[in-house]
Amino acid sequence: MEYWKVDWLHEFKDEPTRFYSEIGPDGYEVRKIQHYRDGRRLRTDEAHESSEIGLSEIPVGSIDDVANQSEFTAFLINCEEFEQAWRSASWPTRIPNSSDENT
Repeated sequence: MEYWKVDWLHEFKDEPTRFYSEIGPDGYEVRKIQHYRDGRRLRTDEAHESSEIGLSEIPVGSIDDVANQSEFTAFLINCEEFEQAWRSASWPTRIPNSSDENT
């Protein structure tokens, strides 16, 4: 596993400004945390995606590719830092379930 901390440098009011990602050996996100300007911290995994937050549907590539984009700063972090961020975040407010799809 790899653990990333990525700051997104932008002025969009409702978009996250920091991401923490746990990346599996296949290059896909396993878990993710998003920090917002208003103080919200949301977390997601495969079972808890919502319209507010979800995992990437494609492999994320290399952290160097992300870090080389001017709107991002990206760092590898250790598992403990990721877990601390995970514990400080909340699940999204509304998680769709299979009964939602049938209504």
